[in-house]
Amino acid sequence: MSDLIAWLEGAPWPDALALLFLQNFAIFGLAWCGGTRLSRRFSRRRVALTPLAVTELEVCLACINVVSNTLITFAGWILWKAGVVRFRTDCGLLAVCDVVILIFVMDLALYGLHRLAHSRWFYPWLHRLHHTQTRPRALTLFIMHPAETLAFGGLWLVIIALWPCSWAGLSVYLVLNVVSGTLGHLGVEPFPDAWLRWPLVRWVAGGSFHAQHHQDVQHNYGFYTLIWDRLFGSIRPDYEDSFGQIPTWAESVPPGDLPGDQSAH
Repeated sequence: MSDLIAWLEGAPWPDALALLFLQNFAIFGLAWCGGTRLSRRFSRRRVALTPLAVTELEVCLACINVVSNTLITFAGWILWKAGVVRFRTDCGLLAVCDVVILIFVMDLALYGLHRLAHSRWFYPWLHRLHHTQTRPRALTLFIMHPAETLAFGGLWLVIIALWPCSWAGLSVYLVLNVVSGTLGHLGVEPFPDAWLRWPLVRWVAGGSFHAQHHQDVQHNYGFYTLIWDRLFGSIRPDYEDSFGQIPTWAESVPPGDLPGDQSAH
């Protein structure tokens, strides 16, 4: 890790940009391929109807998202070089605290930004693109309007500029962020029904929780946890009753309506 940090600190910007693009492309590939395998592994626990075949348009949109994510991480690199974003090098208890703080602060901030994205000012032209994916799959995580990707990424940059966390804490958080996003868009529920009875993990958002949001845009806005939806009354009342299965009300949800995707009509 220290060698990589030292290299990033002195790397020319084209080299840094190339590395960050490869990193984001690798994350995209792992999330898509790994998520697809999980969807097949837990195909008997579908929480959304089976999606249609992947289209070229969806792949193109996902690749644009990879470029957008690269621009965000590149902006973070520039801010770090300028001293606006600072990182510690410890790996102990404080790094663990960084992970916890980042998860809860980002979860609240993303919940608020997500609610804003669903407002009449932003939903039609910004967030609706993501919700054309009414039957989510692993690729759905990357199908977003580029402006929305940049907005969520900008929020992340603001948070890490205000909180000088450790490299280790940030790295663990970013891994958990991708894992959480992938699990939420599988269209299946990999967690057992007993998940709802376990005191702490029952608050963690999984496949059922976010699939319901893609089928009903008025509920389940949280990213990592159910805390804010329960606190603000935006969780679907039947979330627990329909955990690990396709809700009866979702059986008539259309497969989607991506612009130009005639197979979805």
